[in-house]
Order: sequence, then structure tokens, then C-alpha cells
Amino acid sequence: CESLTCEALAEGIKPTGKPVETLVIQEEGGSVKTTEKGVKILRRMAEEVSELQREPFPLSKLMLAVECGGSDATSGLAANPAVGVAADMLVDEGGTVVFGETQEMTGTQHVLARRAVDAEVAEAIHAMIGRQELRMRAAGIDSRFMSKGNVEGGLTTIEEKSLGAIRKGGTRPIQGVLGTGRDGFDYPSRPGLWLQDGTGSDVPSVTGMVAAGAQVVAFTTGRGSTTGHAIAPVLKVTGNPGTYLMMGDNMDVNAGAILDGSETLRSVGEGIFRDVVEVASGRMTKAEALGYHDFIVYKTSGLAERLLEVCPPEALRGGRGRSSEAVLEPGF
Repeated sequence: CESLTCEALAEGIKPTGKPVETLVIQEEGGSVKTTEKGVKILRRMAEEVSELQREPFPLSKLMLAVECGGSDATSGLAANPAVGVAADMLVDEGGTVVFGETQEMTGTQHVLARRAVDAEVAEAIHAMIGRQELRMRAAGIDSRFMSKGNVEGGLTTIEEKSLGAIRKGGTRPIQGVLGTGRDGFDYPSRPGLWLQDGTGSDVPSVTGMVAAGAQVVAFTTGRGSTTGHAIAPVLKVTGNPGTYLMMGDNMDVNAGAILDGSETLRSVGEGIFRDVVEVASGRMTKAEALGYHDFIVYKTSGLAERLLEVCPPEALRGGRGRSSEAVLEPGF
């Protein structure tokens, strides 16, 4: 019943030059023997890694992923704009920034499309968000949905949430849209700001951006998400002074200082930029120190994706005809 074997995964990893070995419990003689062999392999790999030396590299080699989760009203007012300042600074240094969560872009496609480097990219942005809305419709989900925490945190509409969410990507031109579907996985072809067509769920969204090449993640949260990641360090930024006061052990940056006037948007953004560089240079984030090593790979429904390919868009938008009823009844 496996949809992905370890051998197939290993074959995909080998071309990168990263060390990879596979163990199959049924072939190794049971769980105990497999574990013993795995420990020996890990010890050898750890010895090899310990011999590696850090080397300086230019900021143009750095790729930052930006993410938001557990958003409240302060996210769009402080945390996301501050991360956006840091994103702009990295792009200006020749680096790369990526942000995804297509669902979180609902209602902002016209804003994002105006920032596209050309008409083709603008069209791709509209298509990406429109397809996500149809995907949610096919699943019986209202694309305007907001979580209970979002509402309790002061967010009023999906447009308010989305307009705040895209602030974390800064203001620089959008170079293109990175796909993550079954037809292929895209990587940035040049420096700059990129959108990724990914899930709105925090951990798999981060996984997707890290898979695209991001070495550091700046994660904003108003409500206090504790998310970290198993592969890349996650820098936690909150725009809510109360959350920082209550959860200082989890939060790296208090962007709420913008709201109380003790700091400016620019100063906090510059601080986040410095933090990103320091984390890329080896400084541990609080999520790392606390052992938050989350990891989920986003998986779409092949049947639902097929429906999007063959079904007229108007049917998925909830028309009154029989085709609409036929599509929506299964409730994917």
C-alpha cells in the first residue's frame, strides 16, 4: 500500500550528492536488527559531517522562506510587514525569497499580479489562485474560511487576512510561480522574489519551500504557533506584544514593538534581516533549541486534481446545473 518506496526516494536524492542509504525492516530481519544497523550508519554519517568546515558565502547564495501561521490582527500590521522589509533587503543583496500558502492569497491576485515581472507571470499568478479556489470548491470548502483563532485574534474578512499575509513577501517584483504538483517540482531559476503554489497548512508549506531550496524560514505568528522544522531553522516573529510576553521562550522577535512605538517598521525589519544572516551562519533559533522538528509532506488528492482538469470551471464555482451537483456530491 506504499505510495512511495524508500528506494525510489533514495534514487531522487542521490543526484544531489547528499549521502543516502536505505533500510527495509522485512529485508533486514526485523525492527531490532534494522535499528542496530541504522544506528551504525548514522554514527558513520555523523563522523563524516563533523569533518566539514564552515565557509563564507555571499548573501546572493541565501534563500529565505517566509511563512505565517496562527495569524491575528497584529500579523498584518506589524510582523508580516517587518518580515517584508527583511525580504526586500535580501532581494536587494542578490538573494532569493519565496512565499507560498496559495489559499492565503485569496482576494489579492490583482495586487500580486501588478508586481509581476511580465504579463506571463501575472497570468500565472491569477491562474494559481483561481485554481486553488476551484480546488477548495471541489472539496466542499469555502475559500473565505478563517479559523476560530484568526477571528478571535481580530481578523474580520479573508481579504483582510490575505492582504496582511502577502506583506511578508515585501515589495519587490515577483519573478514567477513555482509549481509543486505531480507534474513536477520547480526551483527558482534566478534570484529575487518567487511565489510557490503550495498548501495553506503551516508545516507542509514550510516543507515545500525548504524543498525548493530555502535554508532559513521566517515564520510570523500572532497567536503563538510553536512550529519549527526538521530540515531548516525557523525564526519566529510575533507582532503581538502579549504573545511575546507570554511566550518569550518560543518567540525570537517582538515585532509588537512597532505597535507600541518603541521601534519603527524599518528598524524591526533590519533586525530580522540581521537575525536571518546570523541564523544562516549557525545561530540556533528558539524552535531549534526547544526541539520543534516538525515535518509533513503535502499530498493532494489525485482524483480531485483530475476533476480540475476535466470539469468546466463554472461547475466547480457552484452553478445550478447537473454537472455542478455531480462534482460537488462526492465531497472530496
